[in-house]
Amino acid sequence: MFRKVLIANRGEIALRIVRALRDLSIPSVAVYSEVDRLSQHVRYADEAYYIGPADATQSYLNGARIIEVAKACGADAIHPGYGFLAENADFAEACEQAGLTFIGPSPQSMRSLGDKLAARAMAIRAGLPVVPGSPEVGSIDEAVEVAEKIGFPVMVKAAAGGGGRGIRLVERPQDMRGAAERAMYEAQTAFGNPTIYVEKNLEPVRHIEVQIIADKHGNIVPVGERECSIQRRHQKLIEECPSVAVTPDLRRSLTRAAVRIARAADYHNVGTVEFLLTETGDYYFLEMNTRLQVEHPVTEMATGTDLVKDQILVAAGEELPYDEYELLMRGWAIECRIVAEDPFNNFLPSVGKVVLAREPAGPGIRVESALYDGIEVTPYYDSLLAKVTAWGRTREGARTRMRRALQEFRVVGVATNIPYLQQIIDMPDFINGKLDTGFLDRHEVVAEEPLEQQKQAAELAALLLVTNGKAEKAENGSNTNGKAAPPNGKGSARASTWRLQMTGMDASKGMGRWPKSS
Repeated sequence: MFRKVLIANRGEIALRIVRALRDLSIPSVAVYSEVDRLSQHVRYADEAYYIGPADATQSYLNGARIIEVAKACGADAIHPGYGFLAENADFAEACEQAGLTFIGPSPQSMRSLGDKLAARAMAIRAGLPVVPGSPEVGSIDEAVEVAEKIGFPVMVKAAAGGGGRGIRLVERPQDMRGAAERAMYEAQTAFGNPTIYVEKNLEPVRHIEVQIIADKHGNIVPVGERECSIQRRHQKLIEECPSVAVTPDLRRSLTRAAVRIARAADYHNVGTVEFLLTETGDYYFLEMNTRLQVEHPVTEMATGTDLVKDQILVAAGEELPYDEYELLMRGWAIECRIVAEDPFNNFLPSVGKVVLAREPAGPGIRVESALYDGIEVTPYYDSLLAKVTAWGRTREGARTRMRRALQEFRVVGVATNIPYLQQIIDMPDFINGKLDTGFLDRHEVVAEEPLEQQKQAAELAALLLVTNGKAEKAENGSNTNGKAAPPNGKGSARASTWRLQMTGMDASKGMGRWPKSS
């Protein structure tokens, strides 16, 4: 087993990994940028080290610096989480060369599956159906020619990367040239690779993905499917496990296909095989994500697994303690992503200080979050603030609990998409499970904040006034020893300063009890 694991990430996923390591009694090491010095993952980990300025290229994407810190602190493994370096085969290879275990698939598997065109060719060899399309196109003119042969509408896609970047839907021939140019530019900017290809656009379709985990002893276990059709601009917003559209026979076909491509790639650790599912029940391989997914909690809640713990064990060379026949789907789980965007102002990103954050709780509710009172939401990183997952014996039971959880969630100081999510889960088509990837294009969201939200905002404003008043009074008082009394207000800047002073930390210099590099 590992002596110590460094987590090359931030936010809620870093916290999630720390908790899994704690369950395994493995010491955890956090890393942080200048703007993350007071973050939850920094305070919760056993050790934490400064790695650079706010710009991700100089901190969380600085693989050499992260490896340097890992070796200096005595870590023997690195967990990348998702995003940043999680699907970077060069970083995984650098870890191996430095004598560190990369908790993820091998660099070879990542390279063969990370390039969508290579993965598409591998899927064909493994007998999986793929969407009609082209190999890579070498020029804009070739992209236009291929699109005309396939027939519109088409999707122009970047061969590298993921996360919805470098993708353009083209419905008319006259739009093809401009769309291909933009896709190539975005692919070059985001992934350093301008290669694109063209696929037939199938609609309406559902986005269904199969979670797999594979050990180094030849065992590949599919861990159910997820429905990820509720997307905005190719970014997932709501996921659920299982899918209302997947019958037992279809589930077996999808999981067999997922296992075949994983075996073809000699794949180890967790991964997700994504498919498009038509109304007639035909499915097509889309891609494979070679990392832990953002939406892994829905699978964990519906199957009783701990995917993060399991991937650490697999990376350490242990054999999976279960096979697919021992995993029973129990009830239903739905996850909503809470992001700092204003749904009533063209989804503009929202930055600033979160004055107050109150997360939902109660039966069947799980929250993955790094929120706290006073956290600064910056423009440097992804806008994801938290994930809320609700479990129920039935899909409607999970949806009802999610409805309650969203009503309870309070974030004051920045705009969030919570009102948008509330509207989606109450739409009749969502309640009836009539989903596809074009769902949000067809269903209009109310363009003004509901009255209930305004009422909640007023209540919170009153609460903040009371809280800050108590903090002022406490700070001006004294205790029997003549020392300043700690303020009560958790959202108070003075309270935060007091707590830092009492623990020997300096807010202006980061976390004082841990080393900070020069």
